[in-house]
Amino acid sequence: MKKLQNSLYINTQGAYLHKERETLVIDINKQKVAQLPIHGIGAIFCFGNVMVSPQVMGFCGENAVNLAFFTEYGRFLARIQGKQSGNVLLRRSQYRRADEDPHSIARNIVAAKIQMQKQVLQRQQRNHGVLPELTTQITALNHILDTLKLATNLYKIRGYEGDAAARYFSVFNLLLTGSAKGFNFCGRVRRPPTDPVNALLSFIYSVLGNDISAALQGVGLDPQVGFLHQERPGRDSLALDLLEEFRAFIADRLVLTLLNRQQLKATDFVAEAGGAVKLKDDARKLVLQEYQSRKQQTIKHAFLGEDVEIGLLPYIQAMLLARHLRGDLAEYPPFFSK
Repeated sequence: MKKLQNSLYINTQGAYLHKERETLVIDINKQKVAQLPIHGIGAIFCFGNVMVSPQVMGFCGENAVNLAFFTEYGRFLARIQGKQSGNVLLRRSQYRRADEDPHSIARNIVAAKIQMQKQVLQRQQRNHGVLPELTTQITALNHILDTLKLATNLYKIRGYEGDAAARYFSVFNLLLTGSAKGFNFCGRVRRPPTDPVNALLSFIYSVLGNDISAALQGVGLDPQVGFLHQERPGRDSLALDLLEEFRAFIADRLVLTLLNRQQLKATDFVAEAGGAVKLKDDARKLVLQEYQSRKQQTIKHAFLGEDVEIGLLPYIQAMLLARHLRGDLAEYPPFFSK
């Protein structure tokens, strides 16, 4: 099993990342603040005005360290990739399957996503009492899951996924308890997010999506060729496919924890002139710390029957997808928790 390596998040504006022998050095205002061996680092995430030396870029490529750049909003910009691993036969199988028969993989992914959304709503019912609005949507999600089993048309599968997402987010505001003062969620808004809850969701989705892209590259799959999401230039469609399995379980639950425990307040967000809302620097640092802590928690993987760290789930699912495309598994087993 792959060892879960640390992720390095550089959040301070004006920071400079450079190389000294076999180590990475972070300077702020020309003062060394950290020096870390590259061994044990699996990914580096740079947010906003963070400078990286060319030597570090090459160093990361040689050592299979994922180096990614984001705006201060958390929108993905670019990633440094070393040599492509895996073999061409696996990628050819991926391309053929995406062209000829994407339905079963897409259906399994959507089913897992809806199941995890339903679990978030059921968890709220268990912890805070039954609400008629939540009960209604849980029943609707169960109906969609039953209908989805017979779907063989990709457009219908996408329609079921969209219907389930609309129902789930229609009651998401009810998951914000009385402790989450100053927050109100009226629906999913993406580009740009116009309220703190959407800003937080988009930020964590973006970071998690980059983890998934790196995992797919690590097993030799092409992150841009997916089965559920349509292909677009520069879009990691397969990473977005697998992200659907983890949105509710990792990202949404983390958002609810941060807000309901009052770890974040309305003052931790700032609205730009154009209406976009983003996290302040200190708040973004807190979110990344909590995200990293969440990745280190352990759960039992339903398919493998083993205890694994949450941060390894993208790598495990990428591996299982590769095994399915090679013909070692009859079906792709998506992630879901019991």
